[in-house]
Amino acid sequence: MEKSVLVVDDEERVVQAIAGVLEDEGFRVTTARNGEEAIDLFQKREPDITLLDIWLPGMDGIEVLKKIRGISPECLVIMISGHATISTAMAAVKFGAFDFIEKPLSLDFLLLTIRRALDRQKELSGTPTAEGMEVLEVPVKERAPFSKEVPEGFTDTPSGSSREAPAHHRLQRTLKRSMVLYGTGLHSGMKTGLLLQPLPPNSGILFGSISYEDVVPAHLDYVQSTDFATALRKGRATAMTIEHLMAVFHAYGITNLMVKMIEETPIMDGSALEFCKMIEEAGVEEQEGSVEALIIRQRMEVSKGNKSLVIEPSNHFSIQYFLDYPFPVGKQAFHFVLKDEKTFKEEIAPARTFGFLKDVEMLERMGLGEGGRLHNFILVDDEKIVNTELRFRDEFVRHKILDLIGDFYLLNRPVRGKVTAHLTGHTDNIALMKKIQEEVVNTVQ
Repeated sequence: MEKSVLVVDDEERVVQAIAGVLEDEGFRVTTARNGEEAIDLFQKREPDITLLDIWLPGMDGIEVLKKIRGISPECLVIMISGHATISTAMAAVKFGAFDFIEKPLSLDFLLLTIRRALDRQKELSGTPTAEGMEVLEVPVKERAPFSKEVPEGFTDTPSGSSREAPAHHRLQRTLKRSMVLYGTGLHSGMKTGLLLQPLPPNSGILFGSISYEDVVPAHLDYVQSTDFATALRKGRATAMTIEHLMAVFHAYGITNLMVKMIEETPIMDGSALEFCKMIEEAGVEEQEGSVEALIIRQRMEVSKGNKSLVIEPSNHFSIQYFLDYPFPVGKQAFHFVLKDEKTFKEEIAPARTFGFLKDVEMLERMGLGEGGRLHNFILVDDEKIVNTELRFRDEFVRHKILDLIGDFYLLNRPVRGKVTAHLTGHTDNIALMKKIQEEVVNTVQ
């Protein structure tokens, strides 16, 4: 059965480019140039998918989205725009858009997003998709990894390839749909949020902003700072305090994702629990292609004074962390094996950021900690925990493990090795990761 798409945009060149591509792929396309016309055609044609520009003459795209969702609450709408802010994109997803993509449009990404939307339509309609049952396939022509001819209004991106995953590989993963989350940056104090968008295989994890095109890969090579948090930078793209989110990506095996925000990841309640919930609400989608585990075959160490960080060969990724702070924290130790996302969510993700009252003034002088509130981190003075009840007796050491899991995903590959840490932090994590990159990754290449 031919699937139908309603394209709503006031730019004739964009409409023609999208319509031409979709018709070539076997879709039935209807076009509209403004909101009123779009609503009328939506009621008459009942399209399977609606591509809706945010900036339209008269009624804007957000209003159109609300109205057609009022007509059909289960309709699938993909918002498109070249001039949106992070808050606009988040509003679109909040009001029920299936996804949000930017201009100039990527041909492969547009088709991938439409296919994911149609998969969602099958789920909503209860269409059987179990193995051995007939499934309606979306028409997609075979393409070379890089198209030689790209229609005007599109950009070129590579597509992934399918292969079986050997034992030391695992399938690449992204999310089934876009997700948004609002919050405040711990160190900047800025109102911020996250817009997570699925990406095709072999894309990696990218951090960017809707305000400009620059992106920074979630990779060791782009670490700019490790002062109290891990920060990335490339060109104008900045991503601060990424360690909790990266730990969740590590635990859930996410390998391809666009993360858009305003400079800093929101701190939420100081833990990684909200990020876990966001990933689970979106759903994880396995993709073509695989990612090879980073297997540690020799002992490596970084140390300075009473701090040390060691990694040794192991069949799993595990962390033994030893913490020794003055009272009331004291000595704490915890051993964690990253078996799956369930154990991570239960044992590590709830552990919150902590700080000492004596350090608050120093952080303020450094321009950090501006978003710290009594509800989003554990505040400790010389005698007691000031502002909250602990979630675990040893919550402090568990949080250090959370940070380490995040930093150890900055090669975008799962790690197989046993880590033993004594009093270490982000700077030590990155130093050891650089040694791993030099002695393992570069040697293999």
